[in-house]
Amino acid sequence: MLTDFHFYLVAIPAVMLVGLSKGGLGGALALMGVPLMALAVPPVQAAAIFLPILVVMDLVALMAWRKYNHRQTLLMMLPGALVGITLGWAMSSMVSPDVMRLVVATVTILFVLRYFFDTFRARRGHETPAKGQNPVKATIWSTLSGYASFVAHAGGPPFQIYVLPLKLDPKIYTGMSVRFFAIMNAIKLIPYFALGALDATNLTTSAALLPVAMIATFAGAKIVKYMKPSVFYPLMYTMAFLAALKLLWDGLPI
Repeated sequence: MLTDFHFYLVAIPAVMLVGLSKGGLGGALALMGVPLMALAVPPVQAAAIFLPILVVMDLVALMAWRKYNHRQTLLMMLPGALVGITLGWAMSSMVSPDVMRLVVATVTILFVLRYFFDTFRARRGHETPAKGQNPVKATIWSTLSGYASFVAHAGGPPFQIYVLPLKLDPKIYTGMSVRFFAIMNAIKLIPYFALGALDATNLTTSAALLPVAMIATFAGAKIVKYMKPSVFYPLMYTMAFLAALKLLWDGLPI
């Protein structure tokens, strides 16, 4: 286990941010976790430490949101996600994570800008109806989500691009997203073990940070359950926009 005091000064806030996100407060918070921890340890090690924590957070979030799900959307998106993870594993040495970050960031920024434009039009009497299910679009965006999750830890924005326009009830949306990412993170354990990233040092460090992760996840879930849709959706789109800006910054060759 890592014992450096300075590591925990950044690791604890990083885990808290990801826990709040896992509880339902949006992907932008989660994207801050690994970069923040990477201030104290190499990025690959930071990601390896985070993965077991994410899996436990997923279990906590699944318990908190066990009564809520959107089965149709989940089943429609899971096959694409599995294909995306497989492609990411097979092509991880061929495609730069920075390229994926830039692509995901650009598409997400355009998507969010369109939402706020539609919101502006709605205030003038032009309401945008909820989108219907589309198996082709669900497969495309879920594949990109799985791929981006593996190569750049950025699966949230592509997921939101498909699901947010469905305008599900906030609890249903969160319960379904918790299930979607819990399954993806569990599958990602396989290639991480194969790469040797989940060694004894990283696993014991993950275990030491678990109490912080669980408390933050429950806190995030508690907050979201009391949110109205009129608050929840602007917050989610804002989080998606901030996540895209963070990905854009990480992907630019500065």
